[in-house]
Amino acid sequence: MNRLTWGGVDCLKLAKEFGTPLYVFDTGIIKSRCRELRETFMERWENTMVRYASKAFLVKEMARLIKSEGLGLDVVSLGELYTALQVGFPPEKIEMNGNAKSHEEISLAINSGVGRIIVDHPDELRTIERLAREKGIKQKILIRVAPGVDAHTHAYIATGATDSKFGLPVDISEGSMLNESIKFAMASDSLDLRGLHFHVGSQLFDPDDNVRGLEKTIELMKKLKDTFDFTTRELNCGGGLGAVINPSVPPVKCADFTDPMMKLLYSDCKKYGLEIPKIIIEPGRWVISEAGITLYRVENIKELPKLTYIAVDGGMADNPRYALYQAEYEAVNVEDIDAPIYDPGDGTKFSVVGKCCESGDVLIDDAKLPKLKAGDVIALYNSGAYTFSMSSSYNRLQRPAVVFVEDGQARLVVHRQTLEDIIRNEI
Repeated sequence: MNRLTWGGVDCLKLAKEFGTPLYVFDTGIIKSRCRELRETFMERWENTMVRYASKAFLVKEMARLIKSEGLGLDVVSLGELYTALQVGFPPEKIEMNGNAKSHEEISLAINSGVGRIIVDHPDELRTIERLAREKGIKQKILIRVAPGVDAHTHAYIATGATDSKFGLPVDISEGSMLNESIKFAMASDSLDLRGLHFHVGSQLFDPDDNVRGLEKTIELMKKLKDTFDFTTRELNCGGGLGAVINPSVPPVKCADFTDPMMKLLYSDCKKYGLEIPKIIIEPGRWVISEAGITLYRVENIKELPKLTYIAVDGGMADNPRYALYQAEYEAVNVEDIDAPIYDPGDGTKFSVVGKCCESGDVLIDDAKLPKLKAGDVIALYNSGAYTFSMSSSYNRLQRPAVVFVEDGQARLVVHRQTLEDIIRNEI
């Protein structure tokens, strides 16, 4: 039998030592992704920067790792910003993003000296201006726009359409939100409008949507130059690079996205007579997702006519992605990853389900797995992104622990939630 190892560590031993469910991250994979970003983007193209999208997965130790790899951080909440600051992350390498920033979030961002605040609404812009003026600083900002691109992905993770909740439509006619925001920012002594931000969507496997978004945004840069004599000095192109569901499949290459985008940038800026802006990208899922697996213990197997439920000790509380947008996963029995797929030959469908009191508590709808029994441990591949960060204590389940592994060594970086933790803030 060929046991599953992750980062050189036996996964069955991890399950026994730290319990299940368990999030396990191979930091060697994370570092290799960061290295690829540096070598094929930041070092290949001048005046470029990477900000890791921390919403995909952020704990203190992850912030330390990103810091050590020389990348910046994209944060979207008070909690994410606070976490970064707690480990001494350089604030000038942090950007504050998000579509509904609170006064408290904007205030902490300004007072801590974050490098950029990405503006998503005219009211937010006025709040930033007032707080920056009170502090006596000139806050650097970008304005997020919706370039009108419908990305080829699930509707819940598409963000670049004109009617998206994110960003301002690219209409710059008199009285439009973007028109008024540009004029307000340019007129203020407390705001330094550096440029624009756009993001078309997530889990993309073809660069075409990103290229179309960039093309439309460069057209907007030309209009802003002609209308307001505004030079876009920085352009944040967001993230979106997809993550494959099985480690046997070759991963998406960063350069397959960034090279066509940069070539378009150079050609179109030359065509329109525009200066080449600094380019920032925000990969999150692509950095972390394939580095992570989740270990579950099989609690029971319920065999029904044509349908068999494989019920595990976790579920939508630690990974709600299938329930949210039908995310696809593959799994293996960690004791024997080469075991043949079980097929009784009668058309039976196998579903891996969780223990939450919801019929929609599904991890894999149509699983291809070997024959399992209660007590077996399975690993869900490609579950490093949007699992821990989306986890909850639904049904008062305890949030799993997080373990980092590399070169045969394992270290606990987040304790499993205790029962006392669940009631800690209750009166």
